[in-house]
Amino acid sequence: MSEDNKIQIDINGIMDMIPHRYPMLLIDRILELTPGESATSLKNVTMNEPHFTGHFPGFPVMPGVLIIEAMAQTAALVVVDFLGKEAEGKVVYFMTIDNARFRRPVTPGDSMHVHVEKIQSRGPVWKFKGVATVDGKVCAEAKFSAMITETESTV
Repeated sequence: MSEDNKIQIDINGIMDMIPHRYPMLLIDRILELTPGESATSLKNVTMNEPHFTGHFPGFPVMPGVLIIEAMAQTAALVVVDFLGKEAEGKVVYFMTIDNARFRRPVTPGDSMHVHVEKIQSRGPVWKFKGVATVDGKVCAEAKFSAMITETESTV
């Protein structure tokens, strides 16, 4: 895909595609999306996020599970974009998280880039590898799988 054909998605487009909202919407923008294959998202980390109140007082660090969740949300956009209308009324759920590694802390003021690549997809199950970086340095990486399925009503 050429530089001019990169798909970018702003926060409004993200909210149209996945159900996450504050405080669990953990990506701000898709910088580049290759349909059905990969995406790179941006998360601008700020001190205003609620998890910093207790993680950790005096030394705020973004919890690793939230970094992995940002990977999953980025991957969900790859799936939803690829499936188009077929994804309407459906949600992408985690199935597995493997080989998660946390290399350096992510702190307020950081611009975290999350890159995910599809390893494989079979039916509703998609497998990805993800890497989160700040200033080009790896902060976290993982392999994970997710399933897209009908949204179950809780009413």
